[in-house]
Amino acid sequence: MKNFFFGFFIASLALISFQNSAQAVDINNGGNIFTANCSACHAGGNNVIMIEKTLKKGALEDNQMNSIKAITYQVTNGKNAMPAFGGRLAESDIEDVANFVLSKSEEGWD
Repeated sequence: MKNFFFGFFIASLALISFQNSAQAVDINNGGNIFTANCSACHAGGNNVIMIEKTLKKGALEDNQMNSIKAITYQVTNGKNAMPAFGGRLAESDIEDVANFVLSKSEEGWD
């Protein structure tokens, strides 16, 4: 009986952790952050500086940038002409932007 309650407790914690992490992402906030900080160079998923390095699905895949981890790293640290936003944006905002970008790339940017 003790093992049952321990197992139930662990399963409950796992469910709560999963639910909280899923709720932590705010796509709308990511969109707002993107509009305020990224859209000057990346409007519509394009790239006005390096034309071939768009935020479109195919380009993200070709450049191995098609994951939350990769996009978060790029936004945080910058690269080439892209500035680092790690000192300007909160980690949660950067994660929201990464989720927004990946979501829009899957939708085909409109």
